[in-house]
Amino acid sequence: MQEFLIAAKPDLQAARESWLKMLGKERRMSPLTVDAYERDTRQFLQFLTGHCGGPVGISDIASLRPADLRAFLASRRNGGAGARTLGRGLAGVRSLLRYLERKGLVNAAGATALRAPRQPKSLPKPLTALDARRVVSVDEQLAEEPWAAARDAAVLTLLYGSGLRISEALGLPASVLLGSDESVLRVTGKGGKTRLVPVLPVALEAVAEYRRLCPYHLDPDGLLFRGARGGPLNPAIIQRAMRKMRSALNLPDTATPHALRHSFATHLLGRGGDLRVIQELLGHSSLSTTQVYTGVDTARLLEIYDAAHPRA
Repeated sequence: MQEFLIAAKPDLQAARESWLKMLGKERRMSPLTVDAYERDTRQFLQFLTGHCGGPVGISDIASLRPADLRAFLASRRNGGAGARTLGRGLAGVRSLLRYLERKGLVNAAGATALRAPRQPKSLPKPLTALDARRVVSVDEQLAEEPWAAARDAAVLTLLYGSGLRISEALGLPASVLLGSDESVLRVTGKGGKTRLVPVLPVALEAVAEYRRLCPYHLDPDGLLFRGARGGPLNPAIIQRAMRKMRSALNLPDTATPHALRHSFATHLLGRGGDLRVIQELLGHSSLSTTQVYTGVDTARLLEIYDAAHPRA
């Protein structure tokens, strides 16, 4: 998609900035979601600048037709965007147009009526229980510094043992899990929602070992997990550590930090865990989001059946 120095007129630029601030402050969307919406709507305005022959303003947005939106999606698809990317991009555009509609500036009916691209059905890719235990073991960590190896093991153990997102684990304050008798962790997830998740003794031990070896003072008001220079731990560090372990342990490419969260849910379900309880533990707002793990479990059962049954 061609980049233009100015993709929107001042009135639309100001309205879009107000919308982005509203998403973060009033809607309490995560910074990552706001960044994605900013990028998607910027690409939309860049497209419209070329499509309309110049920077667009609110009056141009107000006269958009469904055909213009379909042309944008076609342009993105020709650029290699998949169905999920297109669906998210359309969601961002719709959100912006609805915001402008509430301000009485445009009519968002055309965007609302446009059907999103059909999403491919894909199942989460959990690790096996054996591989998950290897990944969270401090003995398998590849960091050179012992304290960094203990840190990585503690983070990964929380992802697998409590089903945390990596952002949730790295956002934990240093005041948590100070006592060996703590068994529940209060986690702030997407949209600022809080939930309670259990903490296994092995996770408590991993965090305690990290605390013991960490060379930096862990102020209770600061973050628990620190980077090499004492600042907040960047998710990319854990992702890079996981990539190295994939090679060392001969794990599939789908073995990512987030796959440990999938593994948490899948292994619980496979052991008879209640779907509603798993929904609460993962912090999903909709049960349909959690139900995808029933497909993973069924797929695994069929795989075992095909491999083991003498007539399969």
